[in-house]
Amino acid sequence: MSVTNERSGRQAEVISRPSGRQDERGNLVDKVIFINRCAKVVKGGRRFSFSAFVVVGDGAGRVGIGLGKAKETPNAVRKAVDHAKKNLCRYPLAGHTVPHDAVGTFDGGMVILKPAAPGTGVVAGGGVRLVLEALGVTDVLSKSMGSSNPFAMAKATLDALGKLRSYADVMALRFGGMDRKGEGQ
Repeated sequence: MSVTNERSGRQAEVISRPSGRQDERGNLVDKVIFINRCAKVVKGGRRFSFSAFVVVGDGAGRVGIGLGKAKETPNAVRKAVDHAKKNLCRYPLAGHTVPHDAVGTFDGGMVILKPAAPGTGVVAGGGVRLVLEALGVTDVLSKSMGSSNPFAMAKATLDALGKLRSYADVMALRFGGMDRKGEGQ
């Protein structure tokens, strides 16, 4: 199923999966980006609740992030994984790197992604690294600026990934149904 973002007009493929730690083929990997503990002071003492921020990906171009809240950590992580699986989107890759430079922003954070030569590795930190590894990128250069909030960094990374276009997509936009010489295919 293809969905168009109302603000940016970009299209992304949304794939839904059943609940649980892994899908039926067992190829989805989930990684916890951040767990936050909140305390509410009540008459008898403090009540704790937890929020978990998780990234889920198949290592082959699909990734999603999710946020879950619960009274206990395992339940928060489970809810976050379920939410992330509902938000899986496919992004274009060029082998094991990104096809071109991209800049993504969210809230106060900004992420720059650049393609890298094979063997470079994932030069990124925090939430950016986890999102890119879950996506299946093994060689990329990145720079995070502004906010260091894990949520802002992960969302900015997804914004940058959403701006990526494959070579075939760009050629189709430039030439439509024609080849480079202007003749129909």
